[in-house]
Amino acid sequence: KEIKIILLIVKDALDKVNKVVWDVAKYPVGLDSRVNHMMKLLDVDTPGLRIVGIYGMGGVGKTTLAKAVYNRISSRYKASCFFSNIKEASTKFDGLVALQKQLISEVLHDKYTSIDSVSQGINVIKRRVHSKTVLIVLDDVSDVSQLQALAGERNWFSPRSRIIITTRNKHILNLQGLKEDETYQLEELNPKESLQLFSYHAFGTAKPIEKYVDLSMKVVRVTGGLPLTLEVLGSLFFDKNGSKEWEDLLERLKRDQSKDVHLRLKISYDGLDVNEKQIFLDIACFFIGKGKERAIHMWKDSHFFPSIAIKVLLQKSLIKNKSGEFEMHDQLRDMGRQIVVQESPLRPGLRSRLWDSAESLEVLHNLE
Repeated sequence: KEIKIILLIVKDALDKVNKVVWDVAKYPVGLDSRVNHMMKLLDVDTPGLRIVGIYGMGGVGKTTLAKAVYNRISSRYKASCFFSNIKEASTKFDGLVALQKQLISEVLHDKYTSIDSVSQGINVIKRRVHSKTVLIVLDDVSDVSQLQALAGERNWFSPRSRIIITTRNKHILNLQGLKEDETYQLEELNPKESLQLFSYHAFGTAKPIEKYVDLSMKVVRVTGGLPLTLEVLGSLFFDKNGSKEWEDLLERLKRDQSKDVHLRLKISYDGLDVNEKQIFLDIACFFIGKGKERAIHMWKDSHFFPSIAIKVLLQKSLIKNKSGEFEMHDQLRDMGRQIVVQESPLRPGLRSRLWDSAESLEVLHNLE
């Protein structure tokens, strides 16, 4: 009996030690108030299951908020898992089945249950996950079928469990049956927060350098309060030495002013040299979440000088390098892939890169 108690204590301690802590944001401007609002919605001390959906446009900070909340409360739960980029993962071969296997592995610590179809995975989750109090984050959900495969019904989960969903489309949350008090529309940063975040990335300080205050305020007014845009453009302005270059970039922003986030972000892409553009597009299409060593060898063979290019992409906030893997915001990924699609919108075989398995098979079939 004593041995069993000791084993349970050790297991509980290991579960807490092994909790994943997500890297949230270098400059978490405006994040505390948003986390506090989520804590009220989740109401973690209250019995009963709570499902909360965060919705808003791409680049507004939904994933950042979900990671911050996850870090704060995951230690309360027997099991927790964070599914990042569900939209991207579900497009791969047997993508939803792979996500179901991940849920079963992380929540039940079971890597051996065989799942051959989505419906089989649903049955396993319904039957077995209910026994545990869990925290699950489903990030970047783009279709209700993804929710139905992973968190289809409330009775799949035990009381006190908490499910967080992030999506660009509120309709998905409505289809899942979430009420208004179970959703949170994440808005852009206010002007004060926007200027502060831009300043951190452009100057490394909370306020602009005195001679650039007016220009900084103009840039923020033009770009709006989207954190991703402020980070990328702030990093771009960081490289510019004189106010003349700032004025030129500001004029370009005004000329390209649009609600289309990709058009705002493309200004930074356009400033890259040929090698840097090629490496950026390769990462967007093939190497997100992948180890960088293989890619670096490939780029070296192509004489792309990857060490220099990667440093530039990191400085411009176009990529991130975490744990030896490339990371990229989904808006930047989508922008990069759209650039490739525009090489030949109607004929995939003429594009420089193919990442979609269905399109790749179609092109190979047409070559036969």
